[in-house]
Amino acid sequence: MDWILRTVKKKALQVLQEVNLEHRADAWPRTLSGGEAQRVGIARALVREPAFLMLDEPFAALDALTKIQMRKLVIDLWRKHHCAVLLISHDIDDALLMADQVVVLNKGSISYSLDIPWDRAKRRQHPEFEQYRLQLLSALGVQEN
Repeated sequence: MDWILRTVKKKALQVLQEVNLEHRADAWPRTLSGGEAQRVGIARALVREPAFLMLDEPFAALDALTKIQMRKLVIDLWRKHHCAVLLISHDIDDALLMADQVVVLNKGSISYSLDIPWDRAKRRQHPEFEQYRLQLLSALGVQEN
């Protein structure tokens, strides 16, 4: 039984280190910031070494700097763990910066799909970023001035 507990604790500490939270291993959940709580959620999923990781609004309610750090963390973890990632987001920029394919759902059905051909080192300054952004906005029925 001690061996099992040591193994579980070792794995938990390993994934906390991967999400840069090993220093908060003994923290109470209520004392975590929003970004820390999001990273704990990702760590919780990684403990099981999944082949598929679904992230539902992982950057919601995060400040701009934490959001940038979280995007990088998710990409780094994807590269390390080689799992498929489904990112659910209402943020078009997040979708364009993180995804290989963006799918728009309307009433539970796919209403639009867009393949993103850039590599994972995406930047808003990419020459096609604004073109894809406008396509997605149009698919969502939004016209920007």
